Amino acid sequence: MRRIRITVAYDGTRYHGWQVQPGLATIQSELERVLSDIDNRPVQVAGSGRTDAGVHAAGQVAAFDLENRLPCPNLKKAMNRILPGDIRILDAAEADPAFHPRFDATSKTYEYRIWRAEVCPPMRRLYTFHFPYPLDEAAMIAAAPLLEGEHDFSAFAASDEKDELGRSKVRTIFSSRLFRDGDELVYQVRGSGFLKHMVRIIVGTLKEVGKGNLDAAGIAARLDPTYAGKAGPAAPARGLCLLRVEYSSGPAC
Repeated sequence: MRRIRITVAYDGTRYHGWQVQPGLATIQSELERVLSDIDNRPVQVAGSGRTDAGVHAAGQVAAFDLENRLPCPNLKKAMNRILPGDIRILDAAEADPAFHPRFDATSKTYEYRIWRAEVCPPMRRLYTFHFPYPLDEAAMIAAAPLLEGEHDFSAFAASDEKDELGRSKVRTIFSSRLFRDGDELVYQVRGSGFLKHMVRIIVGTLKEVGKGNLDAAGIAARLDPTYAGKAGPAAPARGLCLLRVEYSSGPAC
């Protein structure tokens, strides 16, 4: 049995997120379908984390155990031949048998794009949030770094079925920045891990800053563990992309 690590890119538009859900198209179910066909047995795929319905990925990482002895370059080609065109394997390599894409990850980087011009090109409509209305972008740019550091992000998380387990919602954000890229406002955030809808809620909160409904003190209040409410509304899923997942060491090829 071999442990294989893959890097996956996908257009999440027509999928109900990463995680397998009965009767629904998901990224994990597509990968497991293809790998089970290649290995002639059920294959379970573990991902670095769950992306929501409609969220995209440029560098999701996953791993699985495989009996088939296909060399990794050939496995990559075989998977890409069978997978739908909106999911692609960018890399496949042998990994340590104990490797887990979620628990071994040291950081993840997400990007969110907001189209600011009056007209959003049709080719971009599925990958950016069109918001052509007035925003104080300078205030939003100044507010983004306030999320950096170790904080309790309970106010920036949607309700999760795992909440009853009482797990900590403290996360560390290594970098949080907002900048202009042509007609788009781009938010990039790198952290130790993220809660359900956390990045989308951060973007929604920064948008409230841009609308003049929230200031630096308001963000600080929402990062206080005693804060009883929720931060800004979640921005739409289509503007979000998982850029990359980092590890302390790569797999052996």
